[in-house]
Amino acid sequence: MVSVVNLVLMGAVIVLHTLIAAVMTRFFRLRLNTRWGSVLYALFLIPLVLFVSTLVFSGVFSIGVDLGSPTAALGVMIGMPLALGFTIDTLYVPPPEAYENLPNSR
Repeated sequence: MVSVVNLVLMGAVIVLHTLIAAVMTRFFRLRLNTRWGSVLYALFLIPLVLFVSTLVFSGVFSIGVDLGSPTAALGVMIGMPLALGFTIDTLYVPPPEAYENLPNSR
């Protein structure tokens, strides 16, 4: 039986994963000079971080509910936060070019 506490904790983990995905996407957009570099990092490195985080939260801390299949769990815990974080950063946060006083990075 699913408890309210497990649902709330799972929601908190999903929000945390969305925040991680948005911040990592922003970092890559600020640091990389290529257009496709940030997309490749967002599609390969961020899911790896979210996967490790999912293993820690669901394995060590036993947070979450049984979603029925591993595919559904990966979709909810990695796919959805990745898509939301990437969308939040690219659509709702001004691009790095919009800031005038950014320090020169090497």
